[in-house]
Amino acid sequence: MSTGDPPGAPASAKAFQAPDTWTELPLFPLRAVLFPGGLLQLKVFEARYLDLISHCLRGNLPFGVVCLAEGGELRGGNAKPRLESVAVLAHLQEVDAEQPGILRVRCLGGQRVLLGKPRQRADGLWLSDAQTCLDDLPAAVPPELADSAKALGQAIASLAAQDQHPFTLPHQLDEAGWVANRWCEILPISTAARYRLMVLDEPLLRLKLVDE
Repeated sequence: MSTGDPPGAPASAKAFQAPDTWTELPLFPLRAVLFPGGLLQLKVFEARYLDLISHCLRGNLPFGVVCLAEGGELRGGNAKPRLESVAVLAHLQEVDAEQPGILRVRCLGGQRVLLGKPRQRADGLWLSDAQTCLDDLPAAVPPELADSAKALGQAIASLAAQDQHPFTLPHQLDEAGWVANRWCEILPISTAARYRLMVLDEPLLRLKLVDE
């Protein structure tokens, strides 16, 4: 089964309407960073997350993808999980049952949200109060950073030649925030560095740091 646009169709995280505040936003902690406008593929098999996906499908609701500062993704680890303070709303685009008890999920990153104090239910699912952050203000790629946008376009063409399409359409190569976010997703940098770039609310500064 699937929801949202078919693969390759134009999609925008800003097409989704989210409330300004959440009282019990369900969270999906990962050793990864989701960016606004970014795609995320998940393999879901834990009961708490299977229930979460079913809940979000029924209500056409997003969940928060939050980076793990400490601890592991699975239950039962020795280190207690510690979550970062900013998450990104994940909107379901496709949900496919690979086999009984396992789902393949494709999500699109929406708005960033500032989390309150996360709490864990008895079944292990994390919930948090949350406040949506402002979207990046529109900012054109300045001439001194044009090479970064050009190089991203070349990278997209190279990946397409290998039948790889990691970004949604349309490609916004003239938009500083979009170019910066896409570079952050594919550059070989640490998860901590990705998170620090994601939370920056100045798209031009984010692109400048990526360029450097």
